[in-house]
Amino acid sequence: MRTTIYSIALCLILGSAVYAKQRNHADGPTDAYVKHAAQILKRQTLREAKRALRETPITITAYRASRSAGGLHDFHSEGDYWWPNPQDPDGPYIQRDGLSNPDNFVEHRLALIRFSEIIGTLASAYKLTGNQKYVRAAIPHLKTWFIDAETRMNPSLLYAQAIKGQFTGRGIGIIDTIHLMEVAQGIRVMQAHIEPNELELLKAWFAAYLDWLMTHPYGEAEMNAKNNHGTCFVMQVAAFAALTNDENRLSFCKERFKQVLLPDQMAADGSFPREINRTKPYGYSLFNLDAMAMICQILSSEEDNLWQYTTPDGKSMEKGIRYLFPYVRNKGTWPFPKDVMYWDNWPVAQPFLFFGARAFGMDEWFETWSRLDHRPEMGEVVRNLPIRHPLIWIN
Repeated sequence: MRTTIYSIALCLILGSAVYAKQRNHADGPTDAYVKHAAQILKRQTLREAKRALRETPITITAYRASRSAGGLHDFHSEGDYWWPNPQDPDGPYIQRDGLSNPDNFVEHRLALIRFSEIIGTLASAYKLTGNQKYVRAAIPHLKTWFIDAETRMNPSLLYAQAIKGQFTGRGIGIIDTIHLMEVAQGIRVMQAHIEPNELELLKAWFAAYLDWLMTHPYGEAEMNAKNNHGTCFVMQVAAFAALTNDENRLSFCKERFKQVLLPDQMAADGSFPREINRTKPYGYSLFNLDAMAMICQILSSEEDNLWQYTTPDGKSMEKGIRYLFPYVRNKGTWPFPKDVMYWDNWPVAQPFLFFGARAFGMDEWFETWSRLDHRPEMGEVVRNLPIRHPLIWIN
């Protein structure tokens, strides 16, 4: 993993005594965390934004999926852990849990990740500088994906995570659109400089997708998933409802977090047993904690702070981060089996470290976040790290 010179220098500056002194200035501790994060991320963000200014829009319509049961405007992906059967090469695929098949169709997912990266970068650069050129560069991408008839993506996910010979699509595929979260948040950050009629159309796309998520059987199945899929469903609904000002669904997400996700997924010690029992227990644990942290970040208010919420039996976000943090600081102490793939690529600058540090005033979590890789390049890591531009999530 690459670490830039400026990040190393800034990490050295963040010595405990100096940082504690700076953290207690009049702006308050959370503002200090944001200022230091901006220092760490600014140079790289502006360098990447310079490239993003030159990028042309590319949507899923540029990639035809020969095995998709849908049309040109329908997002399509294939289940990652499904492979040809050696005993029946032309028959239905069989599962090899945790092992990604490199020959499956992923072009639509990659196009979506590229789109998310462009919008997240431009929105971050705008937030750091106030320069409207970044907004102007983002608008063609947004229009191409959500408005223009020839290139827009349909606001549904009927054909995601398909399995050859078994399913043309599955509810589990809804997790693929976690990469639309930073698109939605980027629109929120830049919306003051988007033409009102275009902004209305962008929000209408997300409103339609929200309706589909909340009414289609695939959405219901994903909502009721007992592991990170259920968490990511709520995380997505929260992000899209925040953009569309859907108060009913924002309330739904808050209650789902309090009454279902936290009590049902977290153990008494703060771990996630359903993730630990998978073939990639470390990566899945990081992923699920990141998703829960983002639910708290999106939905918390002074009146209803999910970061501070504790279940009657003592489960909380603070307990979850305190459980996992030692294994982020020193992965060698992880007490469970190593992930079957990508073990060496984790951890990176996990969002729960940054947002958790702000929520609980934990310098050590922030300093660990500052030292980790903020711009991972491994495809599997990027796929499971939808929040790569944390500054746009700070109100």
